[in-house]
Amino acid sequence: MGKLTALRAAVVGSAALLLFAPTFVAGAAPENSGSPQLAANDLPAELVQAIERDLHISAADYLDRAAHAQDLGTYARDFRAARPEAFAGAWMGLDGRAIVAVTSNEAAQIAQRDGYQTQLAPISADGLERSLGDLNTWISSLPREVASQVNSIAIDVLNSQLVLDIANSPAGRVLNIPTLLANVKVILSPGGGGDVDHGPMAGDSYLSARGALRDTPLADITVCSFGFNAMDNAGRALNISAGHCDPNVEVSGGGAPVYGPNPGNLDNSPQIGSFVHSTLGNPANGLDYSLIELNDRAVTAGLDRANVRGANGTTLTVTGTAQPVVGAPVCKSGQTSAFTCGVVAADHVETQLFTPDGRSRIVRGFASTACTLAGDSGGAIVSGTLALGITSGSNANGAPDCNMANVVLAPDGGTASLGISLRDILADANATAAPGINLRTSLSPV
Repeated sequence: MGKLTALRAAVVGSAALLLFAPTFVAGAAPENSGSPQLAANDLPAELVQAIERDLHISAADYLDRAAHAQDLGTYARDFRAARPEAFAGAWMGLDGRAIVAVTSNEAAQIAQRDGYQTQLAPISADGLERSLGDLNTWISSLPREVASQVNSIAIDVLNSQLVLDIANSPAGRVLNIPTLLANVKVILSPGGGGDVDHGPMAGDSYLSARGALRDTPLADITVCSFGFNAMDNAGRALNISAGHCDPNVEVSGGGAPVYGPNPGNLDNSPQIGSFVHSTLGNPANGLDYSLIELNDRAVTAGLDRANVRGANGTTLTVTGTAQPVVGAPVCKSGQTSAFTCGVVAADHVETQLFTPDGRSRIVRGFASTACTLAGDSGGAIVSGTLALGITSGSNANGAPDCNMANVVLAPDGGTASLGISLRDILADANATAAPGINLRTSLSPV
């Protein structure tokens, strides 16, 4: 699923709106409650460079905004649970301010008393999600040649609307959107902070195939990136990566081997694990993730640590988990494009894909503006030093580098990536395939 081209809806809906969204009234920012983060001088030098280059803020501001975004996410969850018809969304402005959208003046006064800025919106978040479900139901009833023209649907909380990304094709342009769905916008898309560690770790690339590499045509070998490391109640050392990286994700049985690439002799790449669970667009969860059980060779080499790699071998230690919050700063690790940074553009995106046998799948995640390239799939996405998700797809898959991607995609809103929420992954894995699964962090017992 590396060739996603349908995320501009979320990016365009944030790049301009995060700059210009009006607030209803100003309030003092709540104090940071202390999400576990590393200190700025403990970040890898290359990550600091990526933060300053891509986000134009300091490393200290990046960590502070990431922590405040998690506080906002917790507040928003509780506010929504208590007042479901009054809550309309929450996000971080590009200036670092936390904003809560509400549907009534009464709800606005409550959020203001709690120290948040507010914005009035016409539709609650629950109402937008009901509309999204109605729209997906309508799309699933269309013939495939028509349904395939719908790239993605994003919830744009800043404008209190759904953004429907449709291919700019004859079939796409005449698609008759149901008039009963209000607040739907349609867009058309054109077809050295630490020591260098040379040991294997998350963020490095791996190869996968249905069998031995020497017996597999080069075109059938998948290249992806390791995500976050974890362990379950059975004591298995696991790595969380993308489901579409498993060559057996569409067939029963699983067990596809995972290899650490040997650039000098690909056929002699050592096996360092195997897929033990993968899902791609399961109707029950819409997730794209896999669990790779690491073998003794990988564990002995240190692949199961609480680290992710960026550029030039420098590493970042993961200190906890995070949830997607619109406007929160994020950085991603991947072997192809190393550390790149951006912001969460939408916390709820659904994109449609078709499997080789013609079945339609809906993948659900969040969108960010961080650049990702082919081979970065499965890699780690962090907010501050907290694990946020893994990379599922990007609109820059075919670009040779992020500089070229930024130039080519600038007229369409810039680079955009689809991430899968790590907390959603952990909850699903705990219930289905890896009871007791826990992320490895700097706070985890050895």
